[in-house]
Amino acid sequence: MSNGELFIMQTEKNLLLLKGYRAAPNTFVLGPPENMWFFGCNVLGRKGAEFLRDSLPDIERQFACQSLAITVSGISPTGLLRRDLQRYFKADFEIVEMDGRARGVQCTASLKGGWDGYLSRRSSNTRRNIRKQLRRADEAGVVFEQHCPIPLEADHLFDRMLVVELQSWKGIAEQGMEQPGVVDFYHLMLRELSKTADARVIMARFEDRDIGFIFGGMLGRIYRGQQFSFVDDWAAGSIGNTLQAEQIKWLCEEGANRYDLGPLQGPAMEYKQHWTEQRYQISSVVLRRR
Repeated sequence: MSNGELFIMQTEKNLLLLKGYRAAPNTFVLGPPENMWFFGCNVLGRKGAEFLRDSLPDIERQFACQSLAITVSGISPTGLLRRDLQRYFKADFEIVEMDGRARGVQCTASLKGGWDGYLSRRSSNTRRNIRKQLRRADEAGVVFEQHCPIPLEADHLFDRMLVVELQSWKGIAEQGMEQPGVVDFYHLMLRELSKTADARVIMARFEDRDIGFIFGGMLGRIYRGQQFSFVDDWAAGSIGNTLQAEQIKWLCEEGANRYDLGPLQGPAMEYKQHWTEQRYQISSVVLRRR
């Protein structure tokens, strides 16, 4: 979100990243800078909860507020941070679990053992389908371009992705990443990832036309998928599946050890069942001063 005021404080081992919004003349609501999905955690470090408690005077001073509510997102419901938030805040704060997008199941796939190891953890039917779809794409003349863009290339590459998105079922239904606000978010993300050589994009091409893309970013040896799409007139060509397979093959060649695919909830996310084998819960809590 573009509005609001940032609060950032860190030590060598802990980091707070909050964004504050005035809810009333003397009330500030603080939360993660990304407050659409609540995936990322905004209180980091093994002593993050204690650091947040000790930083309350600085937070109240910066925002000049008498009433305060803080959202901590992207946490394990049974993890250390959740337990420490209870420990350090239960005396003076009401701790409320959030629902909706702020709570759910995330899914991930191990890339241990490379491409062959990854396939060995899929069902025989899934392995057969992946190989068949890759073979069909190759026989049809579809080629896959791998891009690890530098900043000068990022804008042009994003424009190519956007052309594909506008021709996809999501773009046609006006539900894709071309939507206002969302398009800026992903454009800036690609730019930032390109600065550290962490962006990973594959473009699927047929003859002289882009027909699909898959996009995500690296953090060390972990890859987080962000978006993939393909033009609607190639929907019968399994381009989405071949893009996923090509991305995983590339990641394995680079030595990545994990592929995070994000949320696993609702019919639109069921396709991730075939690509992942690990599940974990995330939740968010609101700390409200009593």
